[in-house]
Amino acid sequence: MIGIALYCLVPFYWMVVSSFRRTADIYDKSPFPSPWSLESYEAVFAADMGFGQSLVNSLVVAGVTTAVTLLVGTLAAYALARLEFRAKNVVLALVIAVSMFPGALLIVPLLKLFTAIGWINTYQAMIVPSMSFALPLTIWNLTTFFRQLPYELEQAAMIDGCTAFAAFRRVMVPLAAPGIFTTAILAFIATWNEFIIAVTMINDQARQTATVRIAQFTGAAKFDTPFGTQMAAGVLVTIPLVLLVLFFQRRIVAGLTAGALK
Repeated sequence: MIGIALYCLVPFYWMVVSSFRRTADIYDKSPFPSPWSLESYEAVFAADMGFGQSLVNSLVVAGVTTAVTLLVGTLAAYALARLEFRAKNVVLALVIAVSMFPGALLIVPLLKLFTAIGWINTYQAMIVPSMSFALPLTIWNLTTFFRQLPYELEQAAMIDGCTAFAAFRRVMVPLAAPGIFTTAILAFIATWNEFIIAVTMINDQARQTATVRIAQFTGAAKFDTPFGTQMAAGVLVTIPLVLLVLFFQRRIVAGLTAGALK
């Protein structure tokens, strides 16, 4: 486990170290910057970079996608877990089949569709395709979670006067909170890191997300690769995700392990 952790963390460590090097020292192989420099971070937030706005765009796209995905996915998962109807397993199979399509295959038809309806350079051009990948994950995770909750709890709530929807909202959703929260974190991370859809649908710098802006950074001569600036931007994009997971790690672990034992 220590070896696996080191294998995963060493590239991130090197990214952090490189972000604090001067441009002239970017190829230095020492384990620590010497001297320490904020040159790359100052370049990231230069006026012509537009990186601050791109972080806001990423937050909007990831936040809206996660919220809508949870709303739709929770209702769909509850219906698939509790209701009895024909071809329920077929519906579940179709849901997971949707997520198997490579994103690159969907770019051309989506680009043609969004051009026709005037969605190019809009938030919804990134949100809607991202939902098509986040929803299957949400539905499958929460369907399994809802199936593990005792049906007698809903019956008791309805005996006390709740409607079926009130029992779902007041009893089942609070009990499923760990699973819902874990799914929300996974959906947010996947959308935050999304690149191919954003770079294809958006060519207006004011609407580009952080991952796209990092890929488009140019050096002082407009031809060289600004490794230090890219490393600094990578650190800034990664920090919110790391803090999110560290702050909510107990809920995430609870959601991943809930229902493991009866």
